[in-house]
Amino acid sequence: MKRLISVAALSLFVVLAGFLLASTTFSQAKGKWTTLFNGSSLDGWNMIGDANWRLENKLAVADKGTGFLVSKDSYGDFEVRAEFWVDSKANSGVFLRCSDTQKVTAVNAYEVNIFDERPDPTYATGAIVDVGKPATVLKAGGKWNTYDIVAKGSHFTVTLNGTRTVDAMDSKHDRGPIALQYAAGIVKFRKVQIKPL
Repeated sequence: MKRLISVAALSLFVVLAGFLLASTTFSQAKGKWTTLFNGSSLDGWNMIGDANWRLENKLAVADKGTGFLVSKDSYGDFEVRAEFWVDSKANSGVFLRCSDTQKVTAVNAYEVNIFDERPDPTYATGAIVDVGKPATVLKAGGKWNTYDIVAKGSHFTVTLNGTRTVDAMDSKHDRGPIALQYAAGIVKFRKVQIKPL
């Protein structure tokens, strides 16, 4: 009987220790930045469309065609930081929670726009297309920029170069990959990082 109680106690201890270790590992990973792109490789991305994405001087660059770099992993609640350079004619964006990884659009994902000369400027650079208009209109062309984007549940914030442009709510999409768009002009991404929340 004592042996049976000892085995049961040991089993319970092993199960609890495993649970505590898993919980600690999960919470550490939850608040840790992961680099999705740092100039060394495009291996963490799938290319869709015919955009000529390539590595050039440690940058992800495109200047022809149309298409996306789509992350291989899927994300729900997160903060993403993207450093990018575009010319004034560029049409690009950072798409969040993509539900169709073969045909990314502003309908099946959230599009944080990079489009200084958008014909309808309502959702130009700094906006989340059809979700949040920019509180401050900023231009990104001809310089390095940093997007800090937070998606937590249905709450989204967008900060461009330290200026908050969007604080909005929407619940159409709850999880999916990140996608970097090329549609016109010259587009360069220097660094992309994500931190689960």
